[in-house]
Amino acid sequence: MLIRIAATFASLVLLLFSLGCQKESEAIVSIALHPTNAEILYVATNDAVYKSRDGGQLWERFPSFSARRVTTLVIDPQFPATIYAGTMADAVYKSPDGGQHWLPHNVGLKEHVSFINQFVFDPTDHDQIYAATTVGAFYTKDGGREWEERMAGMKEVHIVVSIAIHPRDSRVLYAGTTGGIYRSDNAAMGWKKINSGLISEQELMGAMALGVNVIVFDVVNPDILYAGTTKGLFRTTTRGEQWERIGQSLPDLFISAILLDPAQPQTLYIGGPGGIWKSSDSGQTWVAVNKGLGSLNIRTLAMSARDSRILYSGTNGSGLYRSTDAGANWTPLPLTAAAPRSS
Repeated sequence: MLIRIAATFASLVLLLFSLGCQKESEAIVSIALHPTNAEILYVATNDAVYKSRDGGQLWERFPSFSARRVTTLVIDPQFPATIYAGTMADAVYKSPDGGQHWLPHNVGLKEHVSFINQFVFDPTDHDQIYAATTVGAFYTKDGGREWEERMAGMKEVHIVVSIAIHPRDSRVLYAGTTGGIYRSDNAAMGWKKINSGLISEQELMGAMALGVNVIVFDVVNPDILYAGTTKGLFRTTTRGEQWERIGQSLPDLFISAILLDPAQPQTLYIGGPGGIWKSSDSGQTWVAVNKGLGSLNIRTLAMSARDSRILYSGTNGSGLYRSTDAGANWTPLPLTAAAPRSS
């Protein structure tokens, strides 16, 4: 049963990734920005991983290091030359040298971990990482050398789509799954289902009733969180004990990405098949910010850590875009090849 559900989920994600994608690099599935050097960024497409050292003007395409598609990228916040890549079917790869070389880091992961959805670093220790996968939540304390399952309390759900870790208390985590949201108060040693206001128990009886694609903490009050799901945008002010639906005016219920502006705490952005939308009042009202985009099918969003007006969007149909004015205008960043570098 688990294998069948995981296969169904993987097929769904493949379909979402391929929407509007007719040729190489039109789909941008992940964006990773260097924490201190604004010139360095990485993107994953349906075909390869790319790196730019000049703010997105020219790109290096890395030789294939996985037999399968890369699904997510993340940069080590303390040692940004270290990159982790999650893949479809090949699980985890790690590069210690800015992407020049990649090695599998899969010890302890369940056999046939078919899909890595997300990595999250413990804010107090960069070697402690959580991974959301199609067969559950996993944890490493040694930078991916060995992984252990952290699924106690998630008896009904095995597909973990997203994980968020409390910015001030690393023992507190939230997991978004295909059956709603769970919270852990003990570093993922045990999980509690917190679906009140999110989805009814009756609906949960259906397979993949609700996929929680992204969970984001409020930048001022971490008791407040936002959850982007396959069926709309939700907000909680009570650590997930009660959720409320917001953004009912948005044209598409599917939310694939959320950004919160640390410089303006009430400002947030969401992306999905209905484009990019911006709210300046914590999600009460929304305006479309899609000027310059060649496709409104948004897969991922990223915000510069140094300047929150600088945003990146990855589309499913027309590649990568950047905005330098908080989303008012978008400019395409083609993945133009740089001169080859020796390793």
